[in-house]
Amino acid sequence: MAGWSTLGPRSSVATRFWVAGAGLLLVTVAAWAYVIATSGEDDMEMAAGALAFVGTWTVMMAAMMLPSVAPLALLYARGASSPAAPGFLTAGYLGVWALVGVPAYLLDRELGMDHPTATAAVLIAAGLYQLSPFKQACLRKCRAPVDFLAQHWHPGFRGAFRLGVEHGAYCLGCCIALMAILVVAGGMGLIWVVAIAAVVAAEKLLPRGQLIAVIGGIGLVIAGLVVAL
Repeated sequence: MAGWSTLGPRSSVATRFWVAGAGLLLVTVAAWAYVIATSGEDDMEMAAGALAFVGTWTVMMAAMMLPSVAPLALLYARGASSPAAPGFLTAGYLGVWALVGVPAYLLDRELGMDHPTATAAVLIAAGLYQLSPFKQACLRKCRAPVDFLAQHWHPGFRGAFRLGVEHGAYCLGCCIALMAILVVAGGMGLIWVVAIAAVVAAEKLLPRGQLIAVIGGIGLVIAGLVVAL
């Protein structure tokens, strides 16, 4: 991992760590405040254009996903050359989810809000995806920030952004099925946003996260069958 180290003057390490932590906290709180404030307005439906939809989607992803990426960002901050570098990492990470907003927009416009058949199909597909080796492989990457930094370290601001993009790609592989549920079954409703954010955090941060993913997958398949019947 050429270049990454948590060693250095204690004051500099502490400054980078606290600046990164404060920044993540502020962005996350602001994103959740927006999601909660607009939850009764069905803002995703109100956003008539793709750009407005993607903007709202990206804020929602910041609320849902930044808590689970915090261990990587804070660990990176301890060895980064500048307190601003973790911000570039976060921007790269959110950039991946912003791009996902484009197919989410198309899917939302195609299906609308009330398609029980599509809901059942997505729940079953998401449940099976949760049980797949690909999901588990991506989840292992997301659950091991030290190993990820050792294998994917890139220097400088551009490198920090690239690191965020690469981690975002693995996170996408880990969570894409859950986000499909959010679009098709949840209609971006606040209850679904909170529930899926909690599942994502549990999978990535709790000691038995991979088992949680398996249990969740079985539950989703059962839920899909219930909806289908």
